[in-house]
Amino acid sequence: MGSIQADGSSIRRKFIGDRNFYKMILGVTVPIMIQNGISNFVNLLDNIMVGRVGTEQMSGVSIVNQLIFIYFLCVFGGMGGIGIFTAQYYGNNDQEGVRATFRAKVWLGVILTAIAFAVLKIFGPQLIGLFLNEGSETGDLMATLRYAEGYMQIIFISFPAFIVLQIYASTIRACGETVLPMKAGIAAVLTNLVLNYLLIYGVNIGGRQIIPALGVNGAAIATVVSRYVEMSIIVIWAHTHKEKAPYISGVYRTLRVRGAQLKQFIIKGSPLLVNEALWSIGMSFLVQSYSTRGLDVIAAFNISNTISNMFSIVFFSMGDAVSIVVGQLLGANKLEEAKDTDRKIIAFAVFFSIITAALMASVSGLFPRLYNTTEEVRSLASILMICYAIFSPMMAFCHCTYFTLRSGGKTIITFLFDSAFTWVVSVPIAFVLSRFTELPVVAIYCFVTAADIIKCVLGFVLVKKGVWINNLTDIGEES
Repeated sequence: MGSIQADGSSIRRKFIGDRNFYKMILGVTVPIMIQNGISNFVNLLDNIMVGRVGTEQMSGVSIVNQLIFIYFLCVFGGMGGIGIFTAQYYGNNDQEGVRATFRAKVWLGVILTAIAFAVLKIFGPQLIGLFLNEGSETGDLMATLRYAEGYMQIIFISFPAFIVLQIYASTIRACGETVLPMKAGIAAVLTNLVLNYLLIYGVNIGGRQIIPALGVNGAAIATVVSRYVEMSIIVIWAHTHKEKAPYISGVYRTLRVRGAQLKQFIIKGSPLLVNEALWSIGMSFLVQSYSTRGLDVIAAFNISNTISNMFSIVFFSMGDAVSIVVGQLLGANKLEEAKDTDRKIIAFAVFFSIITAALMASVSGLFPRLYNTTEEVRSLASILMICYAIFSPMMAFCHCTYFTLRSGGKTIITFLFDSAFTWVVSVPIAFVLSRFTELPVVAIYCFVTAADIIKCVLGFVLVKKGVWINNLTDIGEES
């Protein structure tokens, strides 16, 4: 009996932290959770507003967002790769090192934004057309294409604000300041919410149309304005609070990055950027494969994913906690503490994903009814939500193990773990099942998602072996 109690006590110490541990972790993650929660909630309301206009409008916006998602993920991946060094430099109290990462992000942001704009501007209609497949009337498909093109042309205006925001916010967050991005995010989503209501439906007072109803174009304008609001708050704060962000002083004195640092950023960061690019393209390919079952599938996945994201903010935020907390511990050379902290964060994320999965499954039949769409779309969205809930604990574990490997600079491994797996396993499964079988889309989705069990096993082995425990801040001084 004593042995059993001792084993139980050992397990608790290994996977469960004390009050101070959770106070520290929640201090980092709660602002991120609030920001993501509010952002996802407003995205949900935004989605519902567009969805109440019509299925074609909702599908058009969803397709464009799927394409822009590739650009976003490339930016997040690139910034995240450099951000590995940002967190560790900050943990080592090396402000000049943090400035170097900021300057590298500026160059990266300009290059990625120029490429994304050129590709979408030139090939946008053709890329949208890949998602418009049989299963709906031709008129519906053409209407969806028209709405998507109009929405995308306006969204282009938000690209400069988005990239400046990511350069500043990713640096500020990696240095432990998570409250400011939360406040800026709240301001942005509230701006987006108000403008969405006014511009999508218009304002009619006393029989006079004060603000025209712009539909999906109104939603795009609201998004653009909210991005510039968020960017302005972050940039102004950074340059007026240099005591809290000392790395901002002199950051634009030069945009040159030392050769040794740039080499390390490229070696460690480029695999992460390529990973995010290939992974996001792979995700878009999966959606395109699902769309072969008809336009209703696009609408149903749009509803399901928007709502599911609301219930996933805990384990998504825990990934940020791994990057920030574990990255700083590694930079400070507290390797054993980093290992212990990481294990407890993963356990915390999986535990809460079980709770949120149960809640999501319990309300899966309610949320889709808020949309002005067909009963078939609502029913399919509900089933997809239940499937997502079932797989949520597995997703939480995979997500945190991915960020664990990334925090220690193991970007080649994360590349194999993430995008290589997507293209070698997930994409072929979706392609074969969608093109060469008559399986319904729910079955295809479940087969694709269940394959991630392989990633769970690989992630467990790699994290347990400690291959990620590295201090990356010891870079030579040569230029």
